[in-house]
Amino acid sequence: PAFRRFQREFLLGYLPALAADWLQGPLLFQLLQSRGFLRSQIAALYSCGFASNVAFGLVSGVFVDRLGRKKSCLLSSGLCSVSCLLQLSRDFLALATGRVLAALGTSLLFCAFESWYIHEHLERHDFPAEWIPGTFSRVGLWNSGLAVAAGLLAQLLADGLALGPVAPFLVAVPFLALSGIFAGKNWDENYGKSRPCSKACGEGLRGLLSDPRALLLGLVQALVESILLVFAFLWTPVLEPQGIPLGIAFSGFTAAGAAGSALFRRGVTGRLRLQPL
Repeated sequence: PAFRRFQREFLLGYLPALAADWLQGPLLFQLLQSRGFLRSQIAALYSCGFASNVAFGLVSGVFVDRLGRKKSCLLSSGLCSVSCLLQLSRDFLALATGRVLAALGTSLLFCAFESWYIHEHLERHDFPAEWIPGTFSRVGLWNSGLAVAAGLLAQLLADGLALGPVAPFLVAVPFLALSGIFAGKNWDENYGKSRPCSKACGEGLRGLLSDPRALLLGLVQALVESILLVFAFLWTPVLEPQGIPLGIAFSGFTAAGAAGSALFRRGVTGRLRLQPL
């Protein structure tokens, strides 16, 4: 019962932030296009976000350990909220700032929350380490459902409200506020080891260079991620002229991704015992 209560407190703080993150995905290109920007300008705005995510990802772990994981979760909610509000602007620099803030907030979202949970699970509550995958499996299941629902909700909001494609971004702000308020009131603070950024990055680089398999895996994953980022930019201008509702298409993509993950788990752990390459 104590573990279930702790797990529920984590999910109630984490899942609203994930829902807000998914709400910002389906109509971003359409929103920027409605502001009158050229496709090259929209590409530049996307690139601002991608580049910021890469740059901050190198030091986000060290940053979170130093600042505190709970504070980092609250900062993530704050940065993403400001980013969503900046989408109301028609100024290119304001929108670029919004993309940078969204990238920083998202980087913290996928680093601080999980780091906080693992520390609390092992150090403060002394629960068995074997229970951690169960929690993150539950997170994955909820995350898939939230992604599908976010696409449908974004389409309903854009069609039903006079605000148009900016509506999902504004609706994401209460979810982020809910996440921040709940975590601020119910979670304890914890910290990691304080290490210089240069040392942490150097250790990571040496680890890659010393193990060819790790380097190869990183290169393959980088190529796959680059394809996904190109797809994230191109799918809207390809489908929109066909009259396909973008939110519903987004839900279809995320549902297919969830089905693929389920099939992979079934193939690896089921009767087939497939071996991932």
